[in-house]
Amino acid sequence: MKAADNSLWLALDQGGHGSRALVFDAAGRKRAEAAEAVQTCRKGDRVELDADELVRSLQTVAEAACAQLGDESRHLQGAGLATQRSNILCWRHSDGKPLSPVLSWQDRRAEKWLAGLDHQAIREKTGLVPNPHYGASKMAWCLENLPEVQQANEQEDLRMGPMAGYLAGRLSGSDILSDPVSASRTLLWNIHDGDWDPALCQMFGISEKHLPLCVDSDHGFGSLILGTHRIPLNILTGDAAAALFASGQPQPETAYIVLGTGAFVQRLVEHPGAHPRLLDSILWQSKGQRMLTLEGTVNGAGSAFSWLADTHKVDENTLFENLPQWLEDVQQAPIHQTPLFLNAVSGIGSPFWQAHAQSRFDRQATLPEQAVAVLESVVFLLWLNMQQMAEVLPAPRSIRVSGGLSHLDGLCRKLAALSSLPVQRDQESEGSARGLGFLLSGGGSGWQSEPTVFEPEVDQALTQRWQNWLRFVSWAPE
Repeated sequence: MKAADNSLWLALDQGGHGSRALVFDAAGRKRAEAAEAVQTCRKGDRVELDADELVRSLQTVAEAACAQLGDESRHLQGAGLATQRSNILCWRHSDGKPLSPVLSWQDRRAEKWLAGLDHQAIREKTGLVPNPHYGASKMAWCLENLPEVQQANEQEDLRMGPMAGYLAGRLSGSDILSDPVSASRTLLWNIHDGDWDPALCQMFGISEKHLPLCVDSDHGFGSLILGTHRIPLNILTGDAAAALFASGQPQPETAYIVLGTGAFVQRLVEHPGAHPRLLDSILWQSKGQRMLTLEGTVNGAGSAFSWLADTHKVDENTLFENLPQWLEDVQQAPIHQTPLFLNAVSGIGSPFWQAHAQSRFDRQATLPEQAVAVLESVVFLLWLNMQQMAEVLPAPRSIRVSGGLSHLDGLCRKLAALSSLPVQRDQESEGSARGLGFLLSGGGSGWQSEPTVFEPEVDQALTQRWQNWLRFVSWAPE
């Protein structure tokens, strides 16, 4: 049903660096916005977040955005929540108390659980390349290592699964359910049957009774209480899935790239199993209908700059503030010799799938030069994944980017130059939230989008570094 002209929609986005709430009207105009940073604890292969902090931050930003609307808040018709897809945790069924930290998709502590398993069977059933970023091995680790999880299991009071459903249930006070996008990133969900797979659960030693019921993306997930307003929480999905709807209905001739903590490039496909080194991903599921994408993943995008800031002991915000000028300065240097970077932050994703490769530069360089090299490594990995897609799909006509890093003009220009494709960027870079707004509003034709377009220009130096980078990363273990 098409939304009335005065209808407003609340989009909640829980990402690696913070929680955000944006309100859109039926034409896609942003009417309110609030954000709050969250803490991510990194120690070696472990990457954790605090579940209670995430719930509180989402409630805070939702209330702040609602307050910004004033009297217009009465026009809020519904809300949606998008989160990082592969984050998991364990909780007590009786009261919802978290029994583990949120284990981020970047967390690789449980890689040993994948050794000796039938990787081909997992691949065929899930559409994923088995690796420790997905939830099943981390859930198995929690069962083996966390006393509170073991106790709840003995008392038959244990639940575990995607973070998305847990946050939605805590915010709304309703039953904790799972959406198909998040469920599909656990290695326990059968992409063909559209539900938890008994054989996969048995393979990882996880009982189906511990997993939340999996429902459609727009099933309805209770209601949010914001002041005097009760707002239905209509949609639950993954951030990289919602972002494809930021400019309207996704198109098969467009390559969609989300540039956040990680970077993800996706193309619409009709059937899973198109490419052995890329992922089959659920984009949307409702009333028996599903949308699928072929996906390439770059683990180190925003997180790679966090790694660089930590390495040099500089403030991450300061690094990002200086990055546009560094791009200009390095590009205009008399001898342009940007170093090359093997980007293995949080492991190398597709198409190499090396969870424990070590990040390194090919030579010593200044911080500005290294920052540009990190940025170029993201562009190079994205283009490499797009080339993999070109083996099984027609060439795209354009690239559409969203996410925090997409505001960097230099990144967009390099991507356009390397791919020889126009790169389109919406004025609202928070694509996940904007995509939720489109889905919540019913996808009306009035949804407005006027992107900035970066036309491809010849950059011979960049092309040469791309060729040099391909030889450099060939040193990575296989």
